[in-house]
Amino acid sequence: MLLKNARIINPETNLDKISDIRTEEDKIKEVGENLQPEGEEVIDLTGKTVTPGLVDMHCHLREPGFNAKETIKTGILAAINGGYTAICPMANTNPVVDNPSTLIYVINRAKEVSDIGFYPICAVTKGLGNEKIVNVSELLDNGAIAFSDDGRPIENMRLLREALKYINSHNAIIISHSEDSTLAFGGCINEGKVSEKLGLKGIPSLTESLAIARELETVRSIDGRYHFAHVSTKRSVELIRRAKQEGLNVTAETAPHYFSLTQDDIKDYDAKYKVNPPLRTNEDKEAIIEGLKDGTIDVIATDHAPHTVQEKLMPIQNAPMGIAGFETSLGLTLTNLVHTGKLTLIEAIEKLSYAPSCILNLSNQGKIEPGAQANLTVMDLNEEWTVKASEFKSKCRISPFDGMKLKGKVKMTIIKGKIYNIG
Repeated sequence: MLLKNARIINPETNLDKISDIRTEEDKIKEVGENLQPEGEEVIDLTGKTVTPGLVDMHCHLREPGFNAKETIKTGILAAINGGYTAICPMANTNPVVDNPSTLIYVINRAKEVSDIGFYPICAVTKGLGNEKIVNVSELLDNGAIAFSDDGRPIENMRLLREALKYINSHNAIIISHSEDSTLAFGGCINEGKVSEKLGLKGIPSLTESLAIARELETVRSIDGRYHFAHVSTKRSVELIRRAKQEGLNVTAETAPHYFSLTQDDIKDYDAKYKVNPPLRTNEDKEAIIEGLKDGTIDVIATDHAPHTVQEKLMPIQNAPMGIAGFETSLGLTLTNLVHTGKLTLIEAIEKLSYAPSCILNLSNQGKIEPGAQANLTVMDLNEEWTVKASEFKSKCRISPFDGMKLKGKVKMTIIKGKIYNIG
């Protein structure tokens, strides 16, 4: 096909230009101005923007074991609806993705749905038990892309140090769920004025920053490579910024809810706002945005963590933590970061596509150039739309963003040259 007259954004080369893209089978054949048709389908994208396909390096698809919350099929359809051409599901399923048979199962289930880039993240420890390290080489040979006990912190520093040496020696990374579970125990929202007002046990910001501090020292001790998931506090940003300035080989991500919402958005006991780590203060939110601007935070990941509507309608004390993230991620990023001038469009797409591709060494993602796989996201930067959770492709049709007006919408997701029209 020939995509004509689009604004092309390619963070790898800092390209921002009205141009054309010709594809052949699953590859990009040519990028340039005024390309002439050669018998292929011509799609006029005047007024639209084409970027490398979005890459989500942190999501939860729940299958196997928790299919009522989400399945691999519904999760992939939701990801495509959100403009994602590649996703990296976490291992906290039942059974846990800590062995080749479960890993091969989820990969095969994904192939039944689409050609989306499907890069599973396997557990660091067997059964997420924080005791025995998985067989890293065996899992990498069968399709693992990285390792994480996300959902549970690794608090045994001796074990973490051994795992870090082992996994880094295979040129792979650990993605950290940084949390001090003794401080977090029993909490459901951020510790502060809102938790006090509602009479709820809070989770102090120290829960995250303390864990990050000790993990940074562990990384420093062996000159390791490490990635921090879902960063949410000002102090965490400061610690990671300093570590990078000192030369530590660390990267970090945040999620759209941490730069779009705060604890002040929690009304009464509404579990739609219950996430882990919890929504923090406005000061924390501004620090997250500053961390995105100055490069301390490399990636915007969704942390798509769906639950059933019935679970999320429970009182906040009893409801599970997590929200659907695929289908609002781009809209929230464009609305709250790009259209407000906090990030340029190239900077935002770098964090949504190119940076996660580089961190995970995904050679088929994150770029627009001849010979690259034709994984692209087409968007209308100025289309205004209202979030309707009832229309999500995800099974989790409840969201803190339901009814919110956003500016910037996915129009097509192109995976290996195949078009998925979003509308």
